Amino acid sequence: MASVAQVAPTPTAGQDQPAGGLVPPTSASDFTASQLDSVLAGNWRSATNSARDVYRHPKATLQFFGIQPDQTVIEITPGSGWYSEILAPLLHDNGHYIAAVQIPAGGGEARRDGDALHQKFAADAPHYGNAKFVEFDPKAPVFGQPGSADVVLTFRNVHNWVMADTSPAMFKAFYAVLRPGGVLGVVDHRADDAASLASVKQSGYLPTRYVVKLATDAGFTLDASSEINANPKDTKNYPKGVWTLPPTLTLGEQDKAKYVAIGESDRMTLRFVKPAAPASAASAH
Repeated sequence: MASVAQVAPTPTAGQDQPAGGLVPPTSASDFTASQLDSVLAGNWRSATNSARDVYRHPKATLQFFGIQPDQTVIEITPGSGWYSEILAPLLHDNGHYIAAVQIPAGGGEARRDGDALHQKFAADAPHYGNAKFVEFDPKAPVFGQPGSADVVLTFRNVHNWVMADTSPAMFKAFYAVLRPGGVLGVVDHRADDAASLASVKQSGYLPTRYVVKLATDAGFTLDASSEINANPKDTKNYPKGVWTLPPTLTLGEQDKAKYVAIGESDRMTLRFVKPAAPASAASAH
């Protein structure tokens, strides 16, 4: 992409120089890692967002989900665009980044986030000029043509859909828009294993088994889980639920130092796959 250049080393004596003077990376994963490093260091990222990398581990997380710069990636409810600042530039030249935003009702959070994201993209065409938007109704969501996406990602959103009782419809729509073999990547606040959904539903935390069930009920297979975004300091028992912790810090100055020292929440990181379509039965002769 235009803002992330790859410079070829000078060939030594006796070394063949590839056509065009570019030395390719040793693998697709090496290329993606190099691109991610460049994007994460980009000066278009806000300082506040970059400061959260220590909690959100974007490079390791996106590598775990298998993101590559030539894919079609839909990010569900990107909010103010924390991951958009990474994904849209990464996919700018060879892939497609689509921000799926909820149809706003009145002047609430969905409208504020959607307006801010549109403004962010419009103000920086070199990095966001190829990004697209799709609006969805959470009660009857559609994110694009069936089978049109390689990857669907959602970061810290499932708990909102669970509280709104829209999560089954959302996961079914993820399944519909992904191609066979496509990946659904989910990160969310993780409740204790023994916790019931009813006991934590309003806290922002979710039992991992419940999120897995939402996905598998929709047709996905759990491919892998990761501790990339784990935080053992998170005790998960706060006056205002997960929003007591950074970055929200709902209690303001009350015990702020304690909650800042804990950091952001303990999070599950789950990779699901839409099973590949079964091979057609051979015609009888």
